[in-house]
Amino acid sequence: MKNLDQLLAPFKIKSMEIRNRLVMPPMGTRLGNDDGSVSEANLAYMKRRAQSGAGLIITEITEVHPLGSASPRSLAVWDDKYIPGLAKLAGVVHDQGGKVAMQLHHTGRENVALLRTGEAIGPSAIRSFRFPQLGIPREMTKELIHETIASFGAAAVRARTAGFDAVELHAAHGYLLMQFLSAHCNHRQDEYGGDFRARARFIVDCLREVRRKTGEDFPISLRLSCEECIINGYTVEDVQTIIPDLISAGADMINVSFGTHANAEVSVGPPNASAPVEYEQGFKAGLARKIKNVTDVPVISVGRYCDPYFMNDVIARGDADLVAVARQHLADPDFLKNAIEGHPEDTCECLACNQGCIERLIFEQKSIRCAINPETGQELIRPQGKAAQSRTVWVIGGGPGGLTAALEAVRLGHRVTLFEKEDKTGGQIRYAEKAPHKAVYGKWIETLTHNCAKRGVEIKTGMEVTEDMIKKGKPDVVILATGGDKAACPVSGVTSSVVCDAWQILNGEVDLKDNTVVIGAGPVGMETADFLCDKGVKNVILVEMLADMPVPPLGAHNTMVHRRLEAAGATFMLDTRVEKIAEGSVTVLTGGVEKKIEPVGQVIIAVGITPRQHFKEMLARNNIRHFIVGDAIEPRRIIEATTEGAQAAWDI
Repeated sequence: MKNLDQLLAPFKIKSMEIRNRLVMPPMGTRLGNDDGSVSEANLAYMKRRAQSGAGLIITEITEVHPLGSASPRSLAVWDDKYIPGLAKLAGVVHDQGGKVAMQLHHTGRENVALLRTGEAIGPSAIRSFRFPQLGIPREMTKELIHETIASFGAAAVRARTAGFDAVELHAAHGYLLMQFLSAHCNHRQDEYGGDFRARARFIVDCLREVRRKTGEDFPISLRLSCEECIINGYTVEDVQTIIPDLISAGADMINVSFGTHANAEVSVGPPNASAPVEYEQGFKAGLARKIKNVTDVPVISVGRYCDPYFMNDVIARGDADLVAVARQHLADPDFLKNAIEGHPEDTCECLACNQGCIERLIFEQKSIRCAINPETGQELIRPQGKAAQSRTVWVIGGGPGGLTAALEAVRLGHRVTLFEKEDKTGGQIRYAEKAPHKAVYGKWIETLTHNCAKRGVEIKTGMEVTEDMIKKGKPDVVILATGGDKAACPVSGVTSSVVCDAWQILNGEVDLKDNTVVIGAGPVGMETADFLCDKGVKNVILVEMLADMPVPPLGAHNTMVHRRLEAAGATFMLDTRVEKIAEGSVTVLTGGVEKKIEPVGQVIIAVGITPRQHFKEMLARNNIRHFIVGDAIEPRRIIEATTEGAQAAWDI
């Protein structure tokens, strides 16, 4: 029988007693002010997260030294001037009944800005795996090492002064403390280098300094990558040997993480610690158990957790004492509340897509968001309470953008009807969910549809809206979330019997055949090829007009797709144009040379979609207020569709 008795049990760590075993671990937000101080956006974001009911909230990385700043908008604690803002942050969590720890952080060599100026530092002058092109960090002098150790102690004192209940030292994910631990980063010949135990000395000294400055009763957590997850990296068996040293130095709790900043050539396992959808929740629970086996201090497990009942089982079987839940706090911070109140079906499960969190922060250098929860990172923008006037709103299209628009509009008190021409809601997601490992996307659509209906949206499926319906219905506002139409492929022979499109393949309308050519290596083509290889189709070739990959192996999921296609023997023909399709062959122009691909058993058109805006002119002509969202504007990702859908509802 499912229960939450273990997860909801209170827990005490030194002077800190927490109400349950749920932890929200650090997640970068880029919501801070430009000077590293706490902003109103930080406070609003943290308040919403703390409403989850988690016993312990650990803040995002908070910089202990000016040379350790991850970005201008990362929070800082290297000066007393930051204490007032940080005190407000702690107060927000306390107001929600939770306890809060500050994560103390230093980037070391993983610092884009300082690498470019030659100011980045590290244990040794060795290039970063992630940013090798940006320069070589300076090897830290003994004086700078001692200064940095002191900065951790001073930062911990400021945290305690600001009202934090604990601190956590960040010795994971390739940042400074972990850099000292890694033989790939640390080639020092002094007491801070050498064998594994010697390389741990910097972490030990930082812990000792924090303990010395804060006293014996103040809880200290250590977030540690217990596996390096790169070729010839250190292992959990190595880490087990230093756990006694870390505990003796002051660690009261081990937050067991994994991985480092690396690249595809040396990475082993998940592309990064924020594992993509390919990994099951709790997939690193065994790693936490290996640390728990060698210590009596509490151990935290992390690793794509979403389901509170599953978390309860992890604690019950003794893998960990506490469970850390990161991205689910972004996707739906009410997940624990929903489970406690007996309606877990209302919770939108995190897709582990990383679009709004990891990839937005790293690749786009923008503040945190969530692909399926437009409130995240926009807590100050999202309207609260009911709209001043309730309006009749028609949403045309039941994909991600339309469903999100409908849910937000009904929340604000509008009378909402959603029309979907297909028999089921979901739009393009109904095809995307067929790709390997993406069933959770379909589950999300079911939950979103359920929540819309539960809150009062009238959903009409199998109904295509006409101009006459709009004129007769007289809605006050129309939100066009009509998606797109399949793009045409103007190639000779496209009507051949061997030709079909990606949607027919993913929907199971067409039998699969070996020796398949997929025309288009964009997102649709890549997911389709992944589907084919997963089903055992032999000899899959993707033909792409662009010279560079439209979907490069960047980001966790895309990296995994590339890995699978490579393992399955799929091939890419870039800078290649299809000239002619025939029964049994495809003629292409590649590198200026005509080439015939044969034998060909099947040709799949996957050139994407074009926006569908057939009501736009009619609505404008009849002065009906309207918004266009998602693929109806331009085919893009889930995050753009949900963002625009929510914004349309907010702007009514």
